[in-house]
Amino acid sequence: MSDIEALKKELPPFEIFDLIPQYAQSGVIDPEKIDLLKWAGVYPQRPQEDGYLMMRVKVPTAELHADALRVVAGIAEDFGRGLLDVTDRQAFQFHWLRIGDIPEILDRLDTVGLHTRGACGDTVRAVIASPLAGLDAREVIDVRPIARAMEGTLSGNRDFEDLPRKFKISLTGTPELEGIHLINDIGFLAHRVGDEVGFDVWVGGGLGAVAHLARRLGVFIAPDEVVEVGRAITAAYRDHGYRVNRKKSRLKYLIKDLGPDAFRTLVETQYLGRPLRDGPPAPVARFGGSDVLGVNPQKDGLNYVVLTTTVGRIDPEKARRLADLAERYGQGVVRTTAFQNMMIPHVKSEDVDALVAELQALDLAPKATLRGTTIACTGTQFCRLAQTETKARVAGMIDTLEPLHTDLDVPFVINLTGCSNACTRYQVADLGFMGALRQNKAGGEEEVYNVHLAGSIGQAQRTGTKLRGIVPAERLTEYTDRVLTDFKANKAAGESFVEYADRLGHEHFTPDAVLGARPDRAEAELVPA
Repeated sequence: MSDIEALKKELPPFEIFDLIPQYAQSGVIDPEKIDLLKWAGVYPQRPQEDGYLMMRVKVPTAELHADALRVVAGIAEDFGRGLLDVTDRQAFQFHWLRIGDIPEILDRLDTVGLHTRGACGDTVRAVIASPLAGLDAREVIDVRPIARAMEGTLSGNRDFEDLPRKFKISLTGTPELEGIHLINDIGFLAHRVGDEVGFDVWVGGGLGAVAHLARRLGVFIAPDEVVEVGRAITAAYRDHGYRVNRKKSRLKYLIKDLGPDAFRTLVETQYLGRPLRDGPPAPVARFGGSDVLGVNPQKDGLNYVVLTTTVGRIDPEKARRLADLAERYGQGVVRTTAFQNMMIPHVKSEDVDALVAELQALDLAPKATLRGTTIACTGTQFCRLAQTETKARVAGMIDTLEPLHTDLDVPFVINLTGCSNACTRYQVADLGFMGALRQNKAGGEEEVYNVHLAGSIGQAQRTGTKLRGIVPAERLTEYTDRVLTDFKANKAAGESFVEYADRLGHEHFTPDAVLGARPDRAEAELVPA
């Protein structure tokens, strides 16, 4: 049994909330129980010995009111050195917190209906709800009521506070626009079979160092069954998931060993007590959701405007201004997306140009090219596991490249992570970069990136090819620019990068082929994580 498994048996994880006031008052966290702070969305930032903390905040159904966004901005300003991130799980993340700050932060969040319960830890994480819910005309069903019920039933539930590992759930009512289900433990996709609306169910998605895309259970369930089925699958994982080796404890390993058919039988017989109805697959999103950017029509004649952050970072003043714009031009709400972006819905057509102009002034303008389809993890600035810097490096790369590639006629996804843990899903991007350290001839270390090519949570539904060779950090922008330039110059109209890479062959994009071979590269060795 691992140390964390023993700790979870000693103290039920959600009881950490009862200890936080004590830690805050003394200014000291019990080092034996510090890992349980994750269940409160809190964990140490790098370097841990400095005592600063990171915190994730859930945004149920991906929507919050303008006043809630102002409270989030105020917390970042008052306690987090003005740093605020939007994550790729639709949450907010603070940095530079002290344990003494946590009770007041939790109180402030509670006043606007936000919380951190289960934002991290071996439990049901934030339930991803389509940010298009209730808006897009292509929607099959508004999933927000189901997401609220699931959040209240599964996330933060004491029945599921001790799972083998983290557990992620997503719901979408527009499957032809979103493919996030492929990388979640459970993905529910609404679609129609004849005149009936129901959900296709996928299980066992998860990336990390060893990526597995989700697999279909082969069912078609009614909307009023979704929470029950979600609970049954989660319970089956709790009771049958692996707990000896944390590196092989995610649901994906259980699905790999049992297969989806046997797992379905387990859920039906031991947890539901009835068979589920068979059904066909839902439609597929060609680009996996990354094409939903800019100004889009709503089914009620209004518009939703997806604005692009830069790798998820937004300062408190801009967040407050965004809240003001949501009240002035929308209905006082904003939404977060699974691509580190945000959205203002319910905008009148006659107000769109004025809103876009104000967003441009904040460097948050809707854009349909690289800024909106590039995500980056926390990196060595704060993460204890990361091996490379990420946010600033990618922001600089996008600032350089976006003006050069505004003529892209299809989305191009760039995901960069500072280690193998895939917090920003490098295996399912057109260009996925995984940070590592390389030992050079002088005996020192330098930051480099492995390239994973032409992965997709869209139509291709596959992880990318890991290419031979590495890209030195200082040549990351150059490499990306050359790939983009080659793609634009030689692609067919409307051809995706996945289709283009398959047509040319993936060897065409190896770092040596793109940048030119360097004699020292073969002699260098990557430093293990």
